[in-house]
Amino acid sequence: MQGETPPASSETATPVEQAWSLAEPAPPETAVAASEGIKEAVSGKSETVGSIVDTLDGLAISLGHMRVSVFDVLIVASIVFGVIAFAWFASRVARRMVRRVQRLDDTQQLLVEKIITIAIWAAAFFMGIDLLGIDLTALAVFSGAFGLAIGFGLQKTFGNLIAGIILLMDKSIKPGDVIAVTDMAGNESFGQIRKIGVRAVSVTTRDQREYLIPNENLMINQVENWSYSSKNVRMQVPVGVSYEADMNLVEKLMLEAASSCDRVLKAPPPTVWMNEYGDNSVNFTIHCWIMDPEDGVGNVRSAVLKKLWWLFKENGIEIPFPQRDLHIRSSDQLDKLLAIMAKEKGE
Repeated sequence: MQGETPPASSETATPVEQAWSLAEPAPPETAVAASEGIKEAVSGKSETVGSIVDTLDGLAISLGHMRVSVFDVLIVASIVFGVIAFAWFASRVARRMVRRVQRLDDTQQLLVEKIITIAIWAAAFFMGIDLLGIDLTALAVFSGAFGLAIGFGLQKTFGNLIAGIILLMDKSIKPGDVIAVTDMAGNESFGQIRKIGVRAVSVTTRDQREYLIPNENLMINQVENWSYSSKNVRMQVPVGVSYEADMNLVEKLMLEAASSCDRVLKAPPPTVWMNEYGDNSVNFTIHCWIMDPEDGVGNVRSAVLKKLWWLFKENGIEIPFPQRDLHIRSSDQLDKLLAIMAKEKGE
């Protein structure tokens, strides 16, 4: 029939779902984990302090899904500074306690100090990670890259660290030892070990030059240690005298000069050896012993030679110098030249 409207459908029309409602909700911004608990605790104690904290927390920037505020920066800086200060103070206290232990010698004390210092700083690192709320599982990729960097770039550094610990354990090199040092030009001098560091050994020579020798080099290369088992060092003083000198008297004066030096040991006593018949002199060597090589050997040699100089003067012993005899063969030209020179001299 006309005029009749069609019956309404019993089913309700389903609304069309908007396209933006189908997208996944954006992940919430995360803040620094260390500051969240501190912010809640401080805000609950005082409204004034809470308002200041909210103000500092409101000054923030977003880096991707990370939200960093001024309050977060202050908290992180405080934790880092506090952990470093704690590790520094704890390591100093530990070193003082180790030095009070009388049963350990200097080398053992230094070894214990280094081990305790490494343990304290490692504990401080993990404590800082825990206080900052950093998930260590998130650092798995970073730790793998860091391990690869150690294997290539930091191999020498960790090798020197392990070498320094080994040197302290076997006591082959220890602070106070006197070792021979060769510079870049190949000149050899001796120096005293002042410090065994994490990376290198500090050696100071008599002219106050300080060499930093990597620990690994002292393990691989040959090292001349003057005080490894004993500080007694025998030094040589070469002396030459004339062929006309009384050899018995010369030997007696050499022993007297060596014995007069305060640093020369009486036991074992000085000795004198005849080395060779040289071109211009009879060459001797004075052997004498000292027990303080760190104070130098050149000054001892100088003192012995000075004393011997005056003893030779007093006893008429000649110290020869190089001499050469010149033989001129006669010839006609030479005779004419001599005749001309004599004639000119007579005129």
